[in-house]
Amino acid sequence: SVFLFRNSAKMKLDIIDLKILNALQENSKITNIELSKVVGLSAAPTLGRVQKLEKLGIISSYHARVNQSKLGLGFTALVQLSLIRQKSTAQLNFIEQINKIDEVMECIQLTGNFDYQLRIVTKDIPSFETILEKRLGQIEEIGQMQTSVVLAIKKDSTVAPLDYKNEVNLIV
Repeated sequence: SVFLFRNSAKMKLDIIDLKILNALQENSKITNIELSKVVGLSAAPTLGRVQKLEKLGIISSYHARVNQSKLGLGFTALVQLSLIRQKSTAQLNFIEQINKIDEVMECIQLTGNFDYQLRIVTKDIPSFETILEKRLGQIEEIGQMQTSVVLAIKKDSTVAPLDYKNEVNLIV
């Protein structure tokens, strides 16, 4: 369990809060009235709970999920890389440079043989090569790189794996 301490008091998310989180993760455009029917409350308390979850930072944002291939972004690669130096300034510079590359959709810090994994989305192989050569190749902190081309995505969930049947204690 995870605990939420706020002003030295434990706070819990009950089953209704978890149902709200599940419904909003599946469809963030659901109306408050539809949401209230899903969770079994009237509209006003449902809205109050959503606002509480937002205020606590449990709901951090709402997003539209787009079909990348329909937008001409049909190429995805995973690039695992190691930095030459592990100094904090090198890491900060690397992250600053990565954040300037729109095609880098995700940057994950790793343990093991590589320091980071990037998920890069472009329209095709030539545009990916341009990212490798002209953008990543210019970041001095990058040492070794290894690329894997994504053939297909078999699962891509945005729903957190919570137990929606039991209360959850949180830490903020």
